[in-house]
Amino acid sequence: MTPEEPPRALLAGASRQSVRLLPWGLAFVLCAALLPTTLTVLSVDYGLNGGIAGALAMAQAAPLLLAVVRPLRAWYVIFAADVAGALALLTVDFEERLLWPFPPMEIVGYVGLCLALGLRESRRTLLAVWLATAGASVGLGFVAPHGTSARETLLPILGGVALVLGGALRAWHEAQRRLAEQQTISEAERDRRTLLEERARIARELHDVVAHHMSVITVQADTSVYRLDGLPPDAQEEFTSIAATARESLGEMRRLLGVLRDEETHGELAPQPGLERIGQMVKATVRAGIPVEFASCDAEVPDAVGLTAYRIVQEALANVVRHAPGAPTRVSVAEDEGRLVVLVVNGPPPEPPAAPLEDRGTGHGLVGMRERVRLSGGTLEAGPLPDGGFRVAARLPLTERDLT
Repeated sequence: MTPEEPPRALLAGASRQSVRLLPWGLAFVLCAALLPTTLTVLSVDYGLNGGIAGALAMAQAAPLLLAVVRPLRAWYVIFAADVAGALALLTVDFEERLLWPFPPMEIVGYVGLCLALGLRESRRTLLAVWLATAGASVGLGFVAPHGTSARETLLPILGGVALVLGGALRAWHEAQRRLAEQQTISEAERDRRTLLEERARIARELHDVVAHHMSVITVQADTSVYRLDGLPPDAQEEFTSIAATARESLGEMRRLLGVLRDEETHGELAPQPGLERIGQMVKATVRAGIPVEFASCDAEVPDAVGLTAYRIVQEALANVVRHAPGAPTRVSVAEDEGRLVVLVVNGPPPEPPAAPLEDRGTGHGLVGMRERVRLSGGTLEAGPLPDGGFRVAARLPLTERDLT
């Protein structure tokens, strides 16, 4: 046998403390109000014995506190006490104007209990509770001291409304909870998919960079016997071996990374861009209506670092075009203490755009930027500015020691 889980109070999963305390507050108010009221009404108005009236009042009101954590168990007690109270009233002579079999204070407590049941129990249990309530009302109607009337259906009607309302609130809360969980899962999956897609994109681009260098090695090794006079046979054999190894490595790399290409990546077969292409991209952005200031450097950087810098500037400018059209922008690429510093800063747009100027970006936003910078061993800072602009700053290592 497994141990029973500890009971949880109604609305215990709410984020706000005031909501979590609401059931306890209502139960306490009902209990504190109904306990003396029931005792007074049963003993004074109906003429029931004081001891019996006190016991019934305690059994009908006190379990409302239990209903916060165990509403079904509280219902067993209160339902039995209400039926017992109706039978006890048959032993006294009370006025016909007084409500029977369930006095008004019992109806108020029972309706609150039904609302708690609707928030916790299943539909089958709620149906069973209502059938028991209706059955008790109909059964007691056969022994009504002053004849049957429509007042005997008051408790089944009000109790049924409370059960339906509580069940509807519970279903709505459950739907909202599942929707929030699904949104969380969807966001996590979308971020994970974006990360994998960006890694695949980076792998394809690095494949093109490395493939270019491997092809150069192969051509240089194959043509060495024609370009260099007087090579000894051992050197020629060594160059031939280098060319064969380079071709074999290039083929293996293409087989491994070729699966990352698809029908939409034909453009990536061209040589990948670097620092020298950033100026052209800035000019194209200026023609699109974005005032951009550009400051570059003439540093010699590895192809992979130049590609990463180009993609960062490309994505940052695309974001400016989409989200802040017309905003003044500054792009700078500089070398600082063995690192390449890429900075893209834009101010607020002249006026809020009615709609994005572009529906799709060139990459995957900040997720793609961070992944590129992380793989290159650098750092990235991106975030809004106090004046409403945005800043993207990346520091990329230039030496092999930093890259490792």
